[in-house]
Amino acid sequence: MKPLIYSSPYAWIFWIVFTLVYLPEFGLVTHSRPQKGESTDRGSLLVIMISGWIGYPIAFSLAGSKHFHLSHERFWFFLGLGLLVSGSLLRRYCWRVLGQFFTGNVRIHEGQSVIQQGPYRLVRHPSYTGGMLMHTGCGLALANWMGALVLLVTAGLGYLYRVNVEEKALVNGLGEEYREYMQRTKRFVPYVV
Repeated sequence: MKPLIYSSPYAWIFWIVFTLVYLPEFGLVTHSRPQKGESTDRGSLLVIMISGWIGYPIAFSLAGSKHFHLSHERFWFFLGLGLLVSGSLLRRYCWRVLGQFFTGNVRIHEGQSVIQQGPYRLVRHPSYTGGMLMHTGCGLALANWMGALVLLVTAGLGYLYRVNVEEKALVNGLGEEYREYMQRTKRFVPYVV
């Protein structure tokens, strides 16, 4: 069985969208170098990257499997691309809201306070929610439910590790203000988790 992403024009559409949404992500990684003596990241950026390196080859290898195939391929293809783009736009918006305090690695800036504007009013890590939407969207664009699940789980595990590292650093750096913020908000989905 040949998935849509391996036939024209869908392959062109998929790879153009995939490249446009992930190019800024690669730029982020290349500019995310910890400063000398800085160890608050604890390898969490690397964990996120590895989780993608593991998930994507598995998802793409499952794409042609009839056992996990989703019927109505075009629907799932375009829904998946919609989630991929939506997740990317959410991440870009989060980067803009955080402004100078946004970094690819875990770092607390001098004078930093808890950001509670935009999506940060509702959840503590909306950028990671966006990342999980991107991964899941890619899996759905493959019209393969197992591929979508693999990408969601591998990304989710990477982000969970990152969140634990990040929240410890934020509590240490911002203190009671961040603890109160943690009590008022969920991590990824408003009012849920």
